[in-house]
Order: sequence, then C-alpha cells, then structure tokens
Amino acid sequence: MKNFKVIIESPYQGFDMQDNINYARRCMLHSLQKGEAPFLSHLLYTQVLDDDIPEERKMGLTLAQVWYDAADLCAVYTDRGISIGMEEGINHALSLGLTVEERSIGHDKSKKGSARSYTPRWR
Repeated sequence: MKNFKVIIESPYQGFDMQDNINYARRCMLHSLQKGEAPFLSHLLYTQVLDDDIPEERKMGLTLAQVWYDAADLCAVYTDRGISIGMEEGINHALSLGLTVEERSIGHDKSKKGSARSYTPRWR
C-alpha cells in the first residue's frame, strides 16, 4: 500500500446531491483501492454543517483547506465536471505546490447541477 494522504475533489452541490454523494463514495473507494488514505471534507463536514448556510459552508471550506498542508496529492475526479467548490480546492492545492491529479472512474458521465465541463489547467 502506498498510504499517500490524498485530498479528494468531487462535486457535492447540484441537481441531485444524493447522486453526487454516491459518486464521491465511489471516488473514495477508488482511492482506497489504490492504497491511498483519502480525505473527502464534503462527505465528512456536511454531516454536521449545513452546506446551504453560507457561514457553515465557508467554515467547512476553510477547515478543509487545513488538510492540504498534510496531503501528498489532490485527486480531482472529473466524471461529473468541476464545481466552484472543486475549483477553490484545486487553486488552494496549487498555491501550496501540491500535485493535482485528474482522475476518472468512468462510472458516471452525467454533468448535473452545479458541475460543469472544463479544460484541465493544472498539469
């Protein structure tokens, strides 16, 4: 096992949030199967913080950024596009010099809700 500490970026908010949550769980499993130790703040913090309340969303995003200092890699799962929150995470990772890796699990090609198509800019 590699045991890399990996920040996972995948969409959370959107047309069908439950689909995004299920997708994030599949991303986590993919990372675990690669021998990594993934962290998905959008699955953890939203259990106690309300993402629809701006102050609580900001708190979650701010606290998530603390984990980037300990991470070895930021993995961006792109099957459902890139959300605004994901872009913030990507930009923060890049500002710290953290490697950002594009990934696809190929199980979900829909781009619902706030996720949108993109052109990779961080290679």
